Amino acid sequence: MATQIALFNHKGGVSKTTTTFNLGWMLANKGKKVIIIDCDSQCNLTGMVLGFKDAKEFNVIYNAKEIRNIREGLAPAFESRPVVIQPVVCETIEGQPNMYLLPGHIGLAEYEVTLGIAQELTGSLVTLQNLPGSLSYLFNITAKKYGADILLIDMSPSLGAINQNLLMTSDYFIIPMAPDYFSVMAIDSLASVLPKWNTWAKQAKKQPILQNATYPFPNKNPKFLGTIIQKYRLREGKTPSAAFQQWIDEIEKGVSNKLIPMLKDNGMLLPDEVYKTTGLKPNRPLIQMSDFNSLIALSQKHKAPIFDLTDAQLESTGVVLKITKKSMHQFRDLYSEGADRIIKIIGNA
Repeated sequence: MATQIALFNHKGGVSKTTTTFNLGWMLANKGKKVIIIDCDSQCNLTGMVLGFKDAKEFNVIYNAKEIRNIREGLAPAFESRPVVIQPVVCETIEGQPNMYLLPGHIGLAEYEVTLGIAQELTGSLVTLQNLPGSLSYLFNITAKKYGADILLIDMSPSLGAINQNLLMTSDYFIIPMAPDYFSVMAIDSLASVLPKWNTWAKQAKKQPILQNATYPFPNKNPKFLGTIIQKYRLREGKTPSAAFQQWIDEIEKGVSNKLIPMLKDNGMLLPDEVYKTTGLKPNRPLIQMSDFNSLIALSQKHKAPIFDLTDAQLESTGVVLKITKKSMHQFRDLYSEGADRIIKIIGNA
């Protein structure tokens, strides 16, 4: 069964989509079969990967006869259709044969209320018993179709029922952050919300009506892989500027003093020896990197990761090209190190 990794933070603007795409590509470079899954109704990941410029272009995957997006994949459960859930026809990704996209849908948010009701009732109504396990079921059968090793879930910035379900039915989760006041505050709310989600999931796993459903609620215990801190400026091209370093220090302090103790109390941390095998401490970032600057726009334009852009795609020459390539190679090393840590943790867990 494929390993499911959720990228979650209810604070927006922390580069969840960018991280999902680039980390997925690097994992694929290392021989893993990866499916990146767009679970944000804004569909930024889908638009970026497929190069869509406006909403009309999404009709290609919304109106297709085949099941080519997440909403259509879940429709048999949420709309009580007389058919079982089938695998989604994923999109191939140019230049990366080991990675696929399971496209999102703007209408996924329409299922939020229904799923929330089902999860509040914890399966007590037979008509809703198939909903809590449906997302996991869809992902698993799609992963099996493509022989995927890893599923990366790009989640929306919310604390709604869909995110609750996605995180608590994952094997691991990563919390992307930006060095700012709002990410520091997000740690407090995550330390409050995640225990409630964990308690709900424990109860759901014990409910016979959910275990005997057509789409059983999975027995998962998501574990924390770490944070990814991004989007800060460098001082003299080497270290974060003083203002950004202050927020990075505050994030690490909050993770150490609030998030880690809560995760430990709720069984959401890996054993200490597993973290040690990667040279990683859970209170330290899995990856820490500066702002991509012009590389992000070029990455989106050419539908390529920021670390694999060609000289032609970099659209510069001379000294500017040299500096840009140096920056690009640094990002490649950071993503490579992060991917290696993830692969090692998965192998040792």
